[in-house]
Amino acid sequence: MNENNDFIVSTEWLAKSLDNPNIRIVDCDIYDSFVRAHIFGAVGIKVHHYIKHPEYAKSPKEYPWVADPDVVKEIFEDMGIGDDTTVVAYDTGGGLWAARFWWVLNYYGHSNAKVLDGGWKKWFDEGRPISNEIKKTNLVEFTPKSNPDLICTLDQGVDRVNNENVIFLDVRSDGEWDGSNSRGNNRTGHVPGSVHIEWTNFLNKDQFQTFKSKKEIQEILDLNGITHEKEIVTY
Repeated sequence: MNENNDFIVSTEWLAKSLDNPNIRIVDCDIYDSFVRAHIFGAVGIKVHHYIKHPEYAKSPKEYPWVADPDVVKEIFEDMGIGDDTTVVAYDTGGGLWAARFWWVLNYYGHSNAKVLDGGWKKWFDEGRPISNEIKKTNLVEFTPKSNPDLICTLDQGVDRVNNENVIFLDVRSDGEWDGSNSRGNNRTGHVPGSVHIEWTNFLNKDQFQTFKSKKEIQEILDLNGITHEKEIVTY
């Protein structure tokens, strides 16, 4: 297991845990990719990876958001995720979508969630068990308990600009930060006074994009003045 083991598990750890009925493995890539092949015993996400409310998905201009509690409850229970389930999320993109899913679980009070270090690429390269079978899930109950402390609304963010006790951490790409890549938006740039650390800087430069060690990540944060004493708003 990676030394960041509160949140991250290794492929070796997961391989030894495949028969554990209390663990639900979640493939966070698009559902078509999951159907073609996935980690043995995994389930896929049939909705948008941001877990939007179905009504929000009707407009491509809507900002990504988590679904309402009743919708999340239905989605998670359909995936076999209950209140006592240990969830291990993975993807093919350096943990980007898996970490998002981890966050959604935590937002709804389910902290027993992990991200697979190295994801699908590492698992596949090591020749570990895969399948294209759609697993039937167990009947479980998920109780969503939203934590508003994990959200910073637009109004709250505006109020925090220039607050010396708040640090805005911009983890977007270098191009988005400096305005050279608009990604189709009408405006470019970043929040005034924010700190920029592209999220890929927290990953190793290997073919699997595994996470750096806790010590290495802490050194990056320290170098950029990201401290426990401040409120951190990421975007």
